[in-house]
Amino acid sequence: MLSSLKLFKLPIKYLTPFSCSSIFGSYGEARDATVRWPHFSVFGPHSWFLEGLQGNSGFCSSSCCSFRVFSSFAVDKGDQKCWSCGASAASFPFLSCDSCRSVQPLDPSINYFDIFGLKKGYDIRDHNLENKYKEWQKKLHPDLVHSKSEREKNYAAEQSLRVIEAYHTLSRPLSRAIYLVRLEGVDFDEEKTISDPDFLVEIMEIRESVEEAVDKEALKQIESEIRVKLGKAQNSYEKAFENRDFEDALTLIRRMTYYERAIEEIEKKL
Repeated sequence: MLSSLKLFKLPIKYLTPFSCSSIFGSYGEARDATVRWPHFSVFGPHSWFLEGLQGNSGFCSSSCCSFRVFSSFAVDKGDQKCWSCGASAASFPFLSCDSCRSVQPLDPSINYFDIFGLKKGYDIRDHNLENKYKEWQKKLHPDLVHSKSEREKNYAAEQSLRVIEAYHTLSRPLSRAIYLVRLEGVDFDEEKTISDPDFLVEIMEIRESVEEAVDKEALKQIESEIRVKLGKAQNSYEKAFENRDFEDALTLIRRMTYYERAIEEIEKKL
């Protein structure tokens, strides 16, 4: 399937699904493409970079693909070395050096789940993200390197910000759901709305009940009912994602969004 690719000899460990019809043929074959290494892209510094036909180059960022055919590969993380002391990475992810404590440059191939040592998935309820987040900030916070070089100060600012983004994304069920499908290369359009008439009627009824609520107890009861619906949607999303039913997963993300907005409106009134 990759016979038409010209490949450099690289430390490839495995391939996973990726890419689109603008670069690949209808059967997933890369035609007249050249791999260049390394290339920093949204898929990370260890990704394949393809130059294809008709001037198409790099990774497709359009919404033309619903599914992926080939993807980036993982390199041996043990090959990483500290930019400051030269010591090999003792652990993954390699955000700071265990030998000299220097903050390392940002590696875009590390995803948010990697940062917290989590298996990629929706259910992370049994993991204490907050403690892991605090542990990273004790190593990466810019205030800790105020006397170091400008280079390391920049690394610390970037790494600390990324850990903050990872923490806020994974700690919230909705943003975690969105992040997961995007990791799979699935485009999620936040502006697109649900067209299911039954669900739209349900949302209208919720809004009416909130507006007609006579006291805080009534609002709390409505909020409780919505949270039950939200929980069911989250459970359904988890199953859809595990089954790689991304179309259903996207619909459930939009349902979850509506429910969370309704809860926010209620909490403003309480």
